[in-house]
Amino acid sequence: MRKTGWAVSSGIESAGVKELHRSDSPPAREECPAEVAGPGKSPMGVRFLRSGLYAAVVLCLATALVHVVLVFFHVAPANPVSKRYSSQINGWVYPLFEQNWRLFAPDPDSFNRKILARTAHTDSKGSMQVTSWFDLAAVDHSEVDHNVFPSHTSQNLLRRAWTSYVETHGASDTPRSERAVMLQTYLRNIAVDRVTDHDDGRAVEFIQLRVVTLPVAAPGTTAGNRPPAPTEDRLLPWWKVTSHGK
Repeated sequence: MRKTGWAVSSGIESAGVKELHRSDSPPAREECPAEVAGPGKSPMGVRFLRSGLYAAVVLCLATALVHVVLVFFHVAPANPVSKRYSSQINGWVYPLFEQNWRLFAPDPDSFNRKILARTAHTDSKGSMQVTSWFDLAAVDHSEVDHNVFPSHTSQNLLRRAWTSYVETHGASDTPRSERAVMLQTYLRNIAVDRVTDHDDGRAVEFIQLRVVTLPVAAPGTTAGNRPPAPTEDRLLPWWKVTSHGK
């Protein structure tokens, strides 16, 4: 009887020990959808973003390489490659990436230029009305004089537009290349914008420019002396302005 009780009690104790071991074991682990793809594989969204990043980096590097090559052939001496692909090279470089050596060999202007503009439009009666001359350069000079930090636009926009026009046209006002046409349009658009801002957006059908070149006065010249005679007084032809003002 005592033996039987011992056997029963030992059986209960062994069963309790087995149950205790089972309860101490961690619960079964549930598989996540990301783990179903297999070990070593990233989720689809991460792989897509990584591919897009690689493509963007490759595109930036290719664009930078093309830019450096085209600018190199632009500034390099004339060679068969630059002559054959001159239109593609100039189309990329101008007007945003123009290169010159004026930073190291500056060529300051030795003349004062007055760039004047006048416009013409048809009134309600059908007659052509011509405005008086408006000094475009004087607006820039007023923005630069007594200004500690004048803007680059006030200093160079109109001046560089005119010098580029002269470089491509010479003494003639007829463009003979695509770049000459582009610079003529560029100069015309600047003049139209300046005039319409001055006249509060009045309609403009035609515009004409006049450039008066004056020599720089000698140091010590008093203001009461007679102003120097202009070295050049160039009158440009009338240019047609489209309906949207360009």
